[in-house]
Amino acid sequence: MGRGKFKSKPTGRRQFSTPEDLLAGTSTRPRTFKQKEAEHEEEVDEQASAGESEEESEDETTKTKGTQGVIEIENPNLVKPKNLKARDVDVGKTTELSRREREEIEKQRAHERYMRLQEQGKTEQAKKDLERLALIRQQRAEAAKKREEEKAAKEQKKAEARK
Repeated sequence: MGRGKFKSKPTGRRQFSTPEDLLAGTSTRPRTFKQKEAEHEEEVDEQASAGESEEESEDETTKTKGTQGVIEIENPNLVKPKNLKARDVDVGKTTELSRREREEIEKQRAHERYMRLQEQGKTEQAKKDLERLALIRQQRAEAAKKREEEKAAKEQKKAEARK
């Protein structure tokens, strides 16, 4: 007989404890489950013995959403939200910055300091830029003077040609 499209894997088989194993105590079930089960039975016994306190405890219980009330699970990975009231917040308390945040702030301060020095012309790059700018201004002034001379020479030739 064929197994069909999907083949079962040997690791996926479940092993169930037989009633004899349970009575003998050789079950493969974890011991912590038995301890939790015993604690749960103790809680049930305490609640049954305190019949009058049940009415008071009903008021104290909080409503749960969905299946949270049916199954109580303690998840070690669950991060509980930290809600702070405005009156509980300490304004004077300073929080330590992480290494990345500190490095980012230092980088910004260094960049601002460099830009200030750049504006004042004290950095090497600023000095080179100012030298280039002076050279360009000088070249432009010479080119403008040369154009004026050529224009004047052209006008003079035109004036001589008219005479």
